[in-house]
Amino acid sequence: MTTAELSAFARDVLHGLSKTPKQLPSMYFYDEQGDQLFQRIMHMPEYYLMNCELDIFEQQKAQILNAIGLEHFHLLELGAGDGYKTRVLLRYFMEQSVDFEYQPVDISPNVLLELEQRLREELPELKVHSLPGDYFKVLHEVKETDATPKVVLFLGANIGNYPQKRAAAFLRHLQDELNPGDKLLIGFDLKKDPDVILCAYNDPAGITAAFNLNLLERMNRELGANFNVQDFRHWESYDPVTGATRSFLVSEKAQHVFIKALNRSFHFDAWEAINVELSQKYSLPEIESLAREAGFQVEQHFTDDQGYFVDSLWCKV
Repeated sequence: MTTAELSAFARDVLHGLSKTPKQLPSMYFYDEQGDQLFQRIMHMPEYYLMNCELDIFEQQKAQILNAIGLEHFHLLELGAGDGYKTRVLLRYFMEQSVDFEYQPVDISPNVLLELEQRLREELPELKVHSLPGDYFKVLHEVKETDATPKVVLFLGANIGNYPQKRAAAFLRHLQDELNPGDKLLIGFDLKKDPDVILCAYNDPAGITAAFNLNLLERMNRELGANFNVQDFRHWESYDPVTGATRSFLVSEKAQHVFIKALNRSFHFDAWEAINVELSQKYSLPEIESLAREAGFQVEQHFTDDQGYFVDSLWCKV
């Protein structure tokens, strides 16, 4: 089988395990088993991110709407998922008779269909227009065909999955696809007590470890690999200077792993690590610098009561 004939998952595994150091994209955490484990993570007391952003929306929804300051707009959400937190804003905007249309954007049409069905049940009067496809392609098409002012949501600290230079490039590209006066509400996880951060990604119950190690199980299930998960350890690190939180899967012994779909073995030295996730944390000055670099003006920060998380409202100048 040629590289072109492999699934995207198989191609990325081949590329990542052939690199030095080895790495795998964190997006492959999310198969059926991974989704179930992540749902458990979101309800852990140590995983503050979900509750902090939900607290911001519940406590400051009126301030957010006032800061948006638009009489009529499209609300585009990049990577809407199940829309759990966003529904707080949607419901409030409707209660205030705001003239808006919700436009969730996701690469997966099935995710959007499920979200639309849920919204029809919970908010039947909401105007919804799903936009399946790549973020930037969708934004470009909207810019070319619809002059309605836009408020773009990029929530959940998803920008933290990019190294800082790539985050800046992503945001510059995003800014290019907006019109002057369009807004961006973007979530950032803030730098804080390192112990708080490490507990969120390496909880005592071992749920996050199981979530990360499921990536090896997924390769076994889908690619015919023969990983012995017991020979790998989940390891988490946080650098309070750079704000980088990194997740690794560490081989506890020298071993070879065969992956049938690739017809290839990969050697692991004892204590060799696979880099599987980055979660970048920011300070408020770093967020403001990032906004300026990307061509935005910061209009207002909305932080939770503990100061752990911020949703920052930017405007394209």
